[in-house]
Amino acid sequence: MMTVHIGAKVGDIAETVLLPGDPYRARWAAQTFLENPVLVNEVRGMLGYTGTYKGNRVTIHGTGMGMPSLSIYVNELIRDYDAKTLIRIGSAGALQTHIKVRDVVLAQAATTNGSPSRSIFKELNFAPCADFGLLAAAHTVALKIGVPVHVGGIYSSDTFYDERKDLSEQMQRHGTLCVEMEAAELYHLAARYGRRALAILTISDHILTHEALPADQRETSFSDMVKVALEAAFA
Repeated sequence: MMTVHIGAKVGDIAETVLLPGDPYRARWAAQTFLENPVLVNEVRGMLGYTGTYKGNRVTIHGTGMGMPSLSIYVNELIRDYDAKTLIRIGSAGALQTHIKVRDVVLAQAATTNGSPSRSIFKELNFAPCADFGLLAAAHTVALKIGVPVHVGGIYSSDTFYDERKDLSEQMQRHGTLCVEMEAAELYHLAARYGRRALAILTISDHILTHEALPADQRETSFSDMVKVALEAAFA
């Protein structure tokens, strides 16, 4: 079986899927953390690999940037390949002074000003949230391995070059930890289909201080996030 955007056959996709936005990060994570990773998708250059982690089957599959792109892949992964646990592993920009570059954020809930799911709810502001079991497990793992971790609400935006300074200020005022581009739609879809979902985010830059993680240090810092995701998935 193939879908419009995923060329994998039935059985090629594991029940547990890690979802980086960047397809090359999917390749790096699979080759770094999985045993015997096999390329199962490369349609439109969106790479997906399936291997094992401590004897558990895992797929690591890119989603592209933004909620519309993630929505396509997560819909197909759930509906056509029966993915049951979906964990976003991505980067984010910090919105609070106590959060530092390289820290990890676990998204308890995700605010958005628009996602592909908004048309379903019409006037209702549905509040999508993480699976508590995954969230609790990830927090425990992060503390155990010494990763600086924060838990709370985040903001998912489809606008990377955002000129709404007033909106960022309101996010900060209301305690939003960071901004990224995909988690809210992942949480919407997980709620709709009754699946487990969590977004684990590495702070790669800071909206307030303008500090940014150098490109050559991103892989090392992202390693902590992937470790937390894999351990939490099978806790």
